[in-house]
Amino acid sequence: MSVSAANASHAFECYIQQYRRTWRGSVFSTFLMPLVYLGAMGVGVGTLIDDPGVTGSLGGSYLDFLAPGLLAASVLLVVIGECTWPVISQIKWDKTFYAMLATPLSSTDVLVGHLAWVGVRAAMTAAATYLAMLVFGVVDHALSLLTLPAAILTGLALATPIYAFAVTRKNEASFSLLYRFGSVPLFLFSGTFFPVTELPTAVQPLAYVSPLWHGVDLCRTLVAGGTTLPMALLHVGYLAGWMVVGFVLARRGFARRMVV
Repeated sequence: MSVSAANASHAFECYIQQYRRTWRGSVFSTFLMPLVYLGAMGVGVGTLIDDPGVTGSLGGSYLDFLAPGLLAASVLLVVIGECTWPVISQIKWDKTFYAMLATPLSSTDVLVGHLAWVGVRAAMTAAATYLAMLVFGVVDHALSLLTLPAAILTGLALATPIYAFAVTRKNEASFSLLYRFGSVPLFLFSGTFFPVTELPTAVQPLAYVSPLWHGVDLCRTLVAGGTTLPMALLHVGYLAGWMVVGFVLARRGFARRMVV
C-alpha cells in the first residue's frame, strides 16, 4: 500500500499536538537524564578506573568512551517506550488508529506518521545527550555532529522491528518480557559501558549482530575521529537493513491488525 506524504504528515501532527500537552512530564528523562548518566557514570565511575593501565584500551578516559555510546544507546529506551504500550493503546484502548483510518489516511500513512514521530523523539534524546557531551567537554570537532543522524538511524533500526512485534500483540503482557530480556541486555551488553571484547567469546557474536552495537560503534568512532568510510558505510547499511525489514513487517502486521 502506497504512502502519501501529506497524509502521513497529518498523522504526525497528531503526535505533535499530544506532546504539546504532555512534554513537561518528559523533561527530566529527555534533557536531564543524560547529564545525570554522564556525571554519575562517566565522571563518577571514571575517577575510579581512569588509569592508563585500565583505560588505555579504551582510547582515552572512561567518560570519552562512555558518552558517544550512551548517545546511541539512549534512543533504545525512547523507542521501546514509544513502540510498545502506546501502540497497543491506540489499537485496543483509546482507538486512535481506528479514528485515523476513518479519514482518508491509509494504514501505511498512519504507520509512517507514527514512526516519524518516534524518529523525532529519538532525535530529541540524541540532541540532549550531545549537549551533555558538550557540557562535559567530550566533543570538540564538527564531525561529531554526524552522531545525531547516526543515533536517529539507530533508533529507527530498533523501532521498526519492535513496532512489528507490538502491532501483533493482543495485550501488553509480553512488553515487560521484551523490556527485561530484550532492551536491558541490549543496553548493557552492546558496547555502551565496556568493550564487547570483554564479554565471553561465545557471547560476543550476539553483541556484534545487534543493531545497537553498530550504532554505538559508529557514534564512538565519529566522536573519536577515527572512523573509516568503509566501516561507516557498513554500519549505516546494516542499520538501514534492520530499519527497512522491520518497516516491511510492521506495515504488513499493521494492515492486517487494522482490518475492521
